[in-house]
Amino acid sequence: MLQTIITSKTRIKLLLKFFLNKETKSYLRNLESEFGESTNAIRIELNRLESAGLLTSELLGNKKFFRANTRHPLFADIHNILRKTIGIDQIIEHVTSKIGDLKETYLIGDLAIGRDSGVVDLLLIGKEINQTYVSELIQKAEKYVDRKIRYLIILPEEKEAFLKSNSSFLIWTKE
Repeated sequence: MLQTIITSKTRIKLLLKFFLNKETKSYLRNLESEFGESTNAIRIELNRLESAGLLTSELLGNKKFFRANTRHPLFADIHNILRKTIGIDQIIEHVTSKIGDLKETYLIGDLAIGRDSGVVDLLLIGKEINQTYVSELIQKAEKYVDRKIRYLIILPEEKEAFLKSNSSFLIWTKE
């Protein structure tokens, strides 16, 4: 759906990269290898987004790092549009609100770092969560959002160790 509004595939990838997780920052060569596109196409879109004020940049050594401008008036709107396009809101609403003693929900994996692989990876933290029921809800949600959903359930006391070993790949999704 986003492709009908924004015709540049590179721009869509950049928006996903920087606006799904506001902590994400990256530089041109890294984006080139991640996207598999020419540096020129990526540079043009980075410059456009930066001149529009949607991205900010800083020089670290000889690399220019970009990140989303969270102070831009459209940041929250773009973030929400991307979440809805991917189906995160529907997944959170339809799955996590109905599975029992759920304490927290995190988006992990590719989407958490702004890479749209077609798979949504969730970390569910809670006690006494009915895994059979979660599996049924996940199957229904997959049809609804037309994406594969993988999940991992851990206990609250396991959270700290998990987050320490995977901190660069997590964003909070329950609002």
